[in-house]
Amino acid sequence: MKEVSIYTDGACSGNPGPGGWAALLIYNGHEKEISGGEKLTTNQRMELKAALKALAALKEPCKVKIYSDSAYLVNAFRQGWLKKWQRNGWLTIEKKPVENRDLWESLLALTERHEVEWYKVKGHSNNYYNERCDRLAREAIPAEK
Repeated sequence: MKEVSIYTDGACSGNPGPGGWAALLIYNGHEKEISGGEKLTTNQRMELKAALKALAALKEPCKVKIYSDSAYLVNAFRQGWLKKWQRNGWLTIEKKPVENRDLWESLLALTERHEVEWYKVKGHSNNYYNERCDRLAREAIPAEK
């Protein structure tokens, strides 16, 4: 299996508001940037969308290391939140519907295709790739008219 490192980030101008997402895929010394935006969204949705779009961009099953500054994204996988939500019928501990279920379900489907490890990086702490994704995500925010 190919081994790919992915850095992701999401950004929002207002929350909710216009938002952007970005990912940087690194394989065998090659780098590919992808990004996009939405006119009305949340920061959490953009964080999830970045990981989702990055995994969807992989053309074959890979070993993937995903680096994100989103505790929401990383902890959902590393701390078993997703399994609990699924067991509880997509309800939180407080018995409220899980937010962003559509994106979580799509992400889960993609993680079944790949071997994914999740890593939390500290945002805005001079991590070159994280800072690059942050800039790309902010640049992808649609202009307000």
